[in-house]
Amino acid sequence: MSTPEAPEPPPADAPGSTPPEPTPAAAATAAVPTATTAPTDSNSLRGYHFNRLVRTPLTLWLIGIPALAALFYGLSRDPATGWIFPLVVIAIGVGIVFWIADSKAADDFFTVYAESRDLALGGRTNLPAATPLLRKGSKRYATRTLSGQIAPDLEGMLALYTYEERTSGSDGSQSTEYYSYTLGIADLPECVEHVPELYCQRRSGLRALEKLEDAFRVNKRRVTLESEALADRYEIFVSKGQDDVWLRRLFSPLFIVWLTESAPPKFAFELVAGILVAYVPGHEEDTGHLDGVAAATGAIAKRLRDEIAETSSS
Repeated sequence: MSTPEAPEPPPADAPGSTPPEPTPAAAATAAVPTATTAPTDSNSLRGYHFNRLVRTPLTLWLIGIPALAALFYGLSRDPATGWIFPLVVIAIGVGIVFWIADSKAADDFFTVYAESRDLALGGRTNLPAATPLLRKGSKRYATRTLSGQIAPDLEGMLALYTYEERTSGSDGSQSTEYYSYTLGIADLPECVEHVPELYCQRRSGLRALEKLEDAFRVNKRRVTLESEALADRYEIFVSKGQDDVWLRRLFSPLFIVWLTESAPPKFAFELVAGILVAYVPGHEEDTGHLDGVAAATGAIAKRLRDEIAETSSS
């Protein structure tokens, strides 16, 4: 006796047919908005957050009611120009919403960046005053930090760092200048014995004045290497007791080529008592530039460690 075959299900688009239930995974994927695409910089999701915030009932009430009140007030004062008052209120309200959206977009970017690279994200904090850059200004702080393995075999920190310089005018007025940097920081205690202090700074000022400037340096001295390309971009200083032979081995031809051709724009670094601080001016808030600072910090640390290992084995 033959078993009757089960009837074939009707096509999904047949009249009267019931579409299949989506799987949980498919349903979850369909529910994810486009805003969850991994942001590549701190502005990637600003438009998304602005559009979301500006359409909420609370935002409409908080902007609309004061704008309406301003309209009635303005018309009561001058019917010809009274419409200007609500426009000002709306502009201020939209500006505040934009600022909030910008802040949320930056928070989202750094959260995703930290998670994708297995780094711990931190907020505003003070950094140890380990090198001259970290001691500058009347006030200094990091607005964000990313801690963990920032480069292969290198535990450290990326930080958006700012220091403030306060000045007084002749009339007694106070003003503050803000200087921002993106830092790569790592602890390299093995360097202390071989290079207690090393400063590789971006060149500034006239080379003709170098001898005059060096006359006022008490504990440091300038290093001159056989590379015009390096001399055009960097000024290098060490402590006066530094071993020149070791230092020249450190600045190998390949390392000099990397510094002059492959390092991030305006890159510099300083090493004091085993604390390496590599930096570029400005707060980098995109994936490519943050990765660049991390990779450059790793390259400096690796070069130092390689030379120390070679010295120890010889």
